[in-house]
Amino acid sequence: MTSSTLLSDSHEVIGMLWSDAQSPEQTRLLGLARDAIHFVFATGQRYQFSDFREALSSDTHPAATVGPPPDGSASIEERMDGAAGFFTKLRDEADSSEEKKRLQVFLDAFHFIALTGQTGAFGEYLEHVEAGAPPYAIASFDTREEAEAWLGNHPNPPDFANVLIANGYHDVFHDRETNVRRLLRNRGLEYYLAELAQEEPPVAAASFASLEEAEAWLTAQPEPARWAWVSIAGEPYLAVYHPNIGHRALYPLSMAKGYELPPDAPQGSA
Repeated sequence: MTSSTLLSDSHEVIGMLWSDAQSPEQTRLLGLARDAIHFVFATGQRYQFSDFREALSSDTHPAATVGPPPDGSASIEERMDGAAGFFTKLRDEADSSEEKKRLQVFLDAFHFIALTGQTGAFGEYLEHVEAGAPPYAIASFDTREEAEAWLGNHPNPPDFANVLIANGYHDVFHDRETNVRRLLRNRGLEYYLAELAQEEPPVAAASFASLEEAEAWLTAQPEPARWAWVSIAGEPYLAVYHPNIGHRALYPLSMAKGYELPPDAPQGSA
């Protein structure tokens, strides 16, 4: 299975396993497995994950430091252990070798996260998802020149991940075979804002006369919410906090104009 098909294939597997009549526990286990795959891709680690899986299939051990989990991640490890047991049972009971391989991907994702010491980061990512926060970003830069210098000098560039440039979302593209590296503007935030406004119509948590006042307020917050509506000079804005990169931003809802989904569109399709 190639990296380009792994994400879509994992969605298909979860969809096949999902049932309206399933227990709350099974819902949690399937959701955790889905999010483990998403974490790998959202953090730009598709090449590292591919290498990890190849090493496992070759009966070798990938280089990894295994130690005690970071503070607060023990519960994440317990949840991962429970999900790994669930998927191990599914894999062992699968009828075909192809089905076993597809289920093994989720087990490999759990092992990858644990053996590379990323349980704490995965826990933070889960908090991000559960909060309904804006698209996940792995870095932020004030200018495109700074971002291009970072990407050009990166020894192992991420791929299939978001970075912020002057608060704008960009895809990081890296082709390992050709070493081509690019930053491509994306509109994930605009679609997110449009959908959020439909699901959570703006009710300002605070109001400000100017953008400068709002920025000062957001900067002064020791631990802001992942997102909150505010009003600036009478206009709705979304205040955003990315704790993984220590970044705060204010986005006008007007950015979402033209990116609204039809009323009957599936939620989360942006």
